[in-house]
Amino acid sequence: MSTVQQPEPGDRPARLAVGVVGAGRVGPALAASLQLAGHRPVAVSGVSDTSRRRAEAMLPGIPLVPPAEVLQRADLVLLTVPDDALPSLVTGLAETGAVRPGQLLVHTSGRYGAKVLDPALRAGALPLALHPAMTFTGTPVDVQRLAGCSFGVTAPEELRLAAEALVIEMGGEPEWISEENRPLYHAALALGANHLVTLVAQSMELLRTAGVEAPDRMLGPLLGAALDNALRSGDAALTGPVMRGDAGTVAAHVTELRRHAPQAVDGYLAMARATADRALAHGLLKPELAEDLLGVLANGTDSTNGTNGTNGTEGNAR
Repeated sequence: MSTVQQPEPGDRPARLAVGVVGAGRVGPALAASLQLAGHRPVAVSGVSDTSRRRAEAMLPGIPLVPPAEVLQRADLVLLTVPDDALPSLVTGLAETGAVRPGQLLVHTSGRYGAKVLDPALRAGALPLALHPAMTFTGTPVDVQRLAGCSFGVTAPEELRLAAEALVIEMGGEPEWISEENRPLYHAALALGANHLVTLVAQSMELLRTAGVEAPDRMLGPLLGAALDNALRSGDAALTGPVMRGDAGTVAAHVTELRRHAPQAVDGYLAMARATADRALAHGLLKPELAEDLLGVLANGTDSTNGTNGTNGTEGNAR
């Protein structure tokens, strides 16, 4: 259950006409969430057939129009395009006179802060960067997931309260991120979320190769517990052969990966090295056990001439 405190009626901003430029997975979900809070979606722009179908499904009855017309109709405009497309979009909208003074212009890029909206600011717009720290599917479930979702918020100080109020209206929790820290903030989220998907997908593929019929059922409880432990305890939650210094087991892993999934070796070694570094730094990996382990990780080969490790099998997933 979300702990977000909804604003009192008297604290809520005036009901706004909402437009979306870029009907990817994020924009329609945010507009639908704002609609639940009493705002009024009025226009959406989308290029591909997929984005148009998504807009029609998430925001039924809302007209699909060109971006400039979205700005003509809306008081609050969500710019939900890919990061690399955002600067040129903002510049183009400002140069063509599409931006209106007093218009709230919101982008949802994690990479950028409010300064990317400077061309629109000079045209009189009110710039806000509101990035939901959530993965989106492009379906109505996204609206539900916004409840309790943290948003990275960056805006001029005079617009801070307005930005935070919009986030709260969507059921989210505002987290203030300074302009200069936006790239680091976004890198941290990508490291934790995007790379997690890659790791889980690789793990499922390897389990299928090993003969596991339902890798999702096997991994679900294990990964859920690991994530919960990591969020609660950080590095103290580290487990497994790297943390224990089981060089033979790690060498056996590398040998099997080279045989069955060579494309996974580099990722395994990189993550194992990072795990070893953190385990050593926090006193979890005994220095006397680290030398052989680090030799395996440096060479990517079985430098111990063993494959069973010191603690037997990994069946207990410790």
